[in-house]
Amino acid sequence: MTAIRTAPTEPVGFANVSRALVSAAADLVVGVQRRVVGDANMRTARDNAWAATLENRAQHEAQAELTREVAALVARRRLVSAR
Repeated sequence: MTAIRTAPTEPVGFANVSRALVSAAADLVVGVQRRVVGDANMRTARDNAWAATLENRAQHEAQAELTREVAALVARRRLVSAR
């Protein structure tokens, strides 16, 4: 009689169960989103990155505008105090 050898199995750990649960939850959320907004309106990573880029540009432009306004106020104050 020959002994049947099997490969040692790795016990199911907390990390493996957690990954499977998160994956299933993500699939569920994506499925619900597809049904609610439709395939054509699904946001992609590229869409999110482009939106973040545009928001970043707008923030930098607003910061630059504020810097220009403060510089103008400081220059005006110097003119008034120099008189």
